[in-house]
Amino acid sequence: MARYVVKLGSSIVAEDSGALRPAVLARVCDQVAARHAAGDDVVVVTSGAIARGIQVMGLSPRPTAIEDLQAASAVGQGKLYRVYDELLRERGVTSAQVLLTFFDMSARTHYLNARQTLRRLLDWSVVPVINENDTTTTDEISFGDNDFLAAQVAILIGADLLVLLTDIDGLFTADPRTDPSARLVEEVTDFERLASIEIGHGTSPLGSGGMRSKVVAAEMATAAGIPAVICSGLDDGALGTVLTGGAAGTRFPAQQARYSSFKLWLRYAKPSHGTVVIDAGAARALREGGTSLLPVGIVEVSGGFDAGDAVHVAEGTAVIGKGISNYSAVELRRVMGMKSAQVREILPRATDEAVHRDYFVLV
Repeated sequence: MARYVVKLGSSIVAEDSGALRPAVLARVCDQVAARHAAGDDVVVVTSGAIARGIQVMGLSPRPTAIEDLQAASAVGQGKLYRVYDELLRERGVTSAQVLLTFFDMSARTHYLNARQTLRRLLDWSVVPVINENDTTTTDEISFGDNDFLAAQVAILIGADLLVLLTDIDGLFTADPRTDPSARLVEEVTDFERLASIEIGHGTSPLGSGGMRSKVVAAEMATAAGIPAVICSGLDDGALGTVLTGGAAGTRFPAQQARYSSFKLWLRYAKPSHGTVVIDAGAARALREGGTSLLPVGIVEVSGGFDAGDAVHVAEGTAVIGKGISNYSAVELRRVMGMKSAQVREILPRATDEAVHRDYFVLV
């Protein structure tokens, strides 16, 4: 038995107008049902709720205000899931709608609850259809057209393969829609070598991802020991080929290193809002001792960030890690270099740790 996560981007789910692609969705559900009948577990991660809501409400062009996007998602979310539910039910498969947010992945209790729910659904032979809960999320904590969400879900359930469906055949050496000399990259084993490739942020008018977010999602999954494939969701045979062990699109073999789901998300996906410069002793403790960062080890604070934002942690000009700050930039500037007792005199409710070790990753 194998376990797959299949992610559909907005450009696969819907036309630029927001109208759904029924033939594409039916074909994907055919493949999901085939693997389900073979005894495999399949989780579908889908974008398209906002696109569906935009089309239903006749909004043009795509709104940019977060409240408009949240409202469009509220309109489209149930309508999109109903299509999946009906298509899968026609093929003898029971599905369940699951909405997840960043908080479900970053808070330990919520993370465990999400994992238990998904595993129980799979135990019951139910296909979860997952989307980010766009009605409550914000642009600061979104997963980026659900590519990062799909990687997190793959890690969460211990998937054997992550498949990211897009509207081109895979990762190319350049954008094949504008450069006729672009060649398909069939396999990526060294992400550092991708620096020479023009990996764009471009997406459809109704999407928020792009090829770059898919490559980062693939890197997140492979760092957790899960292979990934980026291939075309518009190609009639690509998904079926990949799910039966064949080659299509761009394959990313699993890597040896394994990290926690949250730390992978923090390292690869969470944007940084500032930099905290630390002294040599604090840097050594973070690198070698796995300790938390205290205000006493901080010598400089740059950028403007709030408590809960991600910050780079640097020794001099060299970034050594990334973490979630328990202090705002203003607060850290007031207490940097101080011992915990002194910090509490100035900020009585402050935590001892500027960055807790559970919310820090070396880079």
